[in-house]
Amino acid sequence: MLSKTSPRSSVTTRIGQIHIDQGSNATLPDIYQQFPMFTTAELDGYQSQFATLDKGNRNAVRLSDLQILATTTGEALQSIVLKLNQLNLTNHDGTLSFESFLTAVAELRGDKSLSPTKGPKAVLHTQTSDNSMHTINEDEKQSFVEHINQVLANDVDLEGKLPIDARSMNIFPACQDGLLLAKLINVSVPGTIDERVLNMSRKLNTFQMTENNNVVVNSAKAIGCSVVNIGAQDLIEGREHLILGLIWQIIKIGLQAKIDIKQHPELFRLLEKGEKLEDFMKRGAEQTLCRWLNFHLEKAGFPKKVTNFTNDVKDGEAYYALLSQLAPNLCVKSPHTLADPLDRADLVLSIAGKMGCRKYLTAKTLVEGNAKLNFAFVANLFNKFPGLETLSDAEMTNLDDSLFNSEGSREARVLSLWLNSLNLEPFVNDLFDDLRDGLILLQAIDRVRPGSVNWRKVNKAPVTSKFKKVENTNYVVLLGKSMKFTLVGIQGSDITDGQRTLTLGLVWQLMREHVIQTLKKLSHSGKDISEKDMVDWANDTVRRGGKTTSISQLRDLSLRSGLFLLDLLNGIRKGAVNYELVSCGTEITDEAAKMNAKYAISIARKLGATIFVLPEDIVEVRPKMILTFVGTLMALDQSSRF
Repeated sequence: MLSKTSPRSSVTTRIGQIHIDQGSNATLPDIYQQFPMFTTAELDGYQSQFATLDKGNRNAVRLSDLQILATTTGEALQSIVLKLNQLNLTNHDGTLSFESFLTAVAELRGDKSLSPTKGPKAVLHTQTSDNSMHTINEDEKQSFVEHINQVLANDVDLEGKLPIDARSMNIFPACQDGLLLAKLINVSVPGTIDERVLNMSRKLNTFQMTENNNVVVNSAKAIGCSVVNIGAQDLIEGREHLILGLIWQIIKIGLQAKIDIKQHPELFRLLEKGEKLEDFMKRGAEQTLCRWLNFHLEKAGFPKKVTNFTNDVKDGEAYYALLSQLAPNLCVKSPHTLADPLDRADLVLSIAGKMGCRKYLTAKTLVEGNAKLNFAFVANLFNKFPGLETLSDAEMTNLDDSLFNSEGSREARVLSLWLNSLNLEPFVNDLFDDLRDGLILLQAIDRVRPGSVNWRKVNKAPVTSKFKKVENTNYVVLLGKSMKFTLVGIQGSDITDGQRTLTLGLVWQLMREHVIQTLKKLSHSGKDISEKDMVDWANDTVRRGGKTTSISQLRDLSLRSGLFLLDLLNGIRKGAVNYELVSCGTEITDEAAKMNAKYAISIARKLGATIFVLPEDIVEVRPKMILTFVGTLMALDQSSRF
């Protein structure tokens, strides 16, 4: 490939004063000599990827095809494109040679070595599919990478990948094979991914990377990430803004997992006079953190309240007051003696460091009021030093029983995740509270049955009047009846009032309809699909894979072991299940059954299925959840046959 010529003239790089005549017939050994700033392994890797992009073997690749290759170098694509234009290195037809590419990357690295060190700043990138511009925050990238280096430092499967230079762009190629992101998900929400399904080899092919990233994307959905516009290919191509956004969501979910009154009953002490526990529990993690912070600020006699993690905390004074409550013995120097906000920020972070909590923030990002990093800093403080008095036995007894009553909560979680997967606005955090105005449900109905909602009849956001909310929810019930939902005794006011059982029943039927409509579109006949059709398909597919297990219905107790579902996955893709990892036999313990179920869920996600059920749903043979699992696999199987 490198023997081909390029029409550009001689270019001299500043690094080592190496002359590159692009009109010459450069061979790979010549490249080693011309670019000594790259290692042999780097050049071999770049050349191999360039060759796959050079379709005509002309030593010419289009700029729009450079995303993967740029990501591999650790440089931003936009930076490479700008450098190519500055040095006039592109051909008249918009292509560039391998030598031109190496020259641009070498120049960028030279710029970094010759320029004085500056604080991180935002970097612009180009999304090659539509040339739109995206911004990533260098401070956030650096903080997230430092978090990854810390929490995954001892993972033997990532040996050789970590630590990642937080100031480089190397995090993005490190995420291409999906392994690092999968591990990060399991740190934030332990047990989400059965790591037995991951491809672990040092060098993975595109198919194996796609499988891993299918697991990542579908597992991210299952823990509550918004990944509507992210696919496995985006991760393989190293789309910086998408990867960084996904990393933040995963980290944030892990940080806020314990900021919950069910995890910390002592949060009960934050209830204000006359406030109901039910209303407090509806608060998001950020609102709860603000309440917690203000609780300590009031005890410290601090004169202000914090309502956000930007302007309200950027002077460092609220943080110092908080730390004076959590670690009073460390707060001996008054921040008021320091006029410079950066000095106050340094003081705060120094104290946090002595507490083992100097993480996420720098003095610069504190003073700038970076919302994400300030939230992460405060969440980490709460998780390590909540500073709230443990409830007495009597106080625990007096707590509302609903605090510890999980009935319906698991189903509500699944239904919320399903609604969020439809890319509705706004994001559903509380199934019963967020559906009261009917707008999310109407959007969902329009996704499930496109064109069924007459939006001229709908009261648009913001809907503040209860009367108008009920008008919307009455319309929801009317549309549900038109789809033959069982809605006996349900009125719109029940949804507006947040009636749990009735809301769960309505949303479940809508989710079921979504599965059925998807299968109907994929079927040859276009007829409605019944549960019996799903059972028949599942049994046929198991036999197709050479297995003999079977079920008679979706509440069949034999489903508890997970074996039938594993056989079903084997029928969809022969060899997908490693049966050496499966617990078999007639007397399978609950723990073994749970491991089988967990394995089945992760394999389904690896094959590309969006699965929201938990292993417990399978072991307990919850028919509704089994239906979504089998129906989703049926849709996956049928779509692969067209």
